Amino acid sequence: GLRADARHANGRGTVHGGIIATLADVGMGYAMAFSSDPPLPLITASMTLDYLGAVQVGDWIEVRLEHAKRGRQMAFATVLLRVGEREVARASGVFAVPTAAL
Repeated sequence: GLRADARHANGRGTVHGGIIATLADVGMGYAMAFSSDPPLPLITASMTLDYLGAVQVGDWIEVRLEHAKRGRQMAFATVLLRVGEREVARASGVFAVPTAAL
C-alpha cells in the first residue's frame, strides 16, 4: 500500500491516476514473482485498469490480490485497490515468464 501525499496529487488535488496504475502493476508483479522460490523476474506484458473512485491526499491505498495463476510462459493476476472499505480501482495484468528463469 501507499499513504498518498502531496507529491502524488494532480492539479485538481486528487491522487494522479498514474500513481494508482503503478501501485496496481507493482502489486500484481510482486505477488506473482514471489509466488515462486526463488522469485521470478516477471515482465509486464499487458495491464488493464478501471478507476472506480477518487483518492485524496492522506488516504491509505491498499492493494489486495484477488486472483493469480502462473503457467510456464505467462502469469495472470487481478488486484483490487481500496481506501478503507471503498474500492477505488481494479486491475488485471498479464506477465511474461522469462524462459531463462525456468
